[in-house]
Amino acid sequence: MTLDSYQTTIKKMPASERPRERMQSAGAHVLSNPELLGIILSSGTQDVSAVELGRRILCHHPNEGIVFLRNTTISELCEIKGIGTAKACQIMAAVELGKRISLREQNQRYKIKNPEDISRLLMDDLRFLQKEKFCILLLNTKHEVLKIEEISVGSLNASIVHPREVFLPAIKNSCAAIALVHNHPSGDPSPSKEDIQITKRLIEAGKLLGISVIDHVIIGDNVSVSLRELDACSFQ
Repeated sequence: MTLDSYQTTIKKMPASERPRERMQSAGAHVLSNPELLGIILSSGTQDVSAVELGRRILCHHPNEGIVFLRNTTISELCEIKGIGTAKACQIMAAVELGKRISLREQNQRYKIKNPEDISRLLMDDLRFLQKEKFCILLLNTKHEVLKIEEISVGSLNASIVHPREVFLPAIKNSCAAIALVHNHPSGDPSPSKEDIQITKRLIEAGKLLGISVIDHVIIGDNVSVSLRELDACSFQ
């Protein structure tokens, strides 16, 4: 199969299945690793598509998968059939950018000083969802965000949240504190009785584990509510 015939095949595919179109409509996160690599490579060879080349790269070290790209070299990539110096350089450039972004985030972590900081961080991700999503911010002793963890996706009315699921990632990441965040698909962030009950339960669990729960922010349609500011619970 030539590159031209491959491109023609892509054009004949439904838009919902084309990697670039899917990225434009739904975001990069919906693409598989081979598809992302295919977009970076831009083109395939006379025999295989760019996505298939992506698969070859991921299979080069099957036990590591995409992680092997972190420390690979141009010469090692060129050992893969279909990957020349130009394509190897494209991959290495993308990997290097990822490393630099990660390093910058480590050196300049987002710090939580008030409920508005929490809302600002997750408003765009949560405000338009049709189901409730419950997340936690993993924080260090300076209340800098180490990671955002999705805990559960519930119905339109409630999220099922168990302390074990909430605090397991906090323990694994040696967090000093966490902040709770979830959305109300109705757009009204007013807390329900269940929201308050869940928060009190998690605060008590945090006390036993030595991990502070600093706030629970509920996201609505471009508005939010802090249970700490409402004085609805006895936060640590």
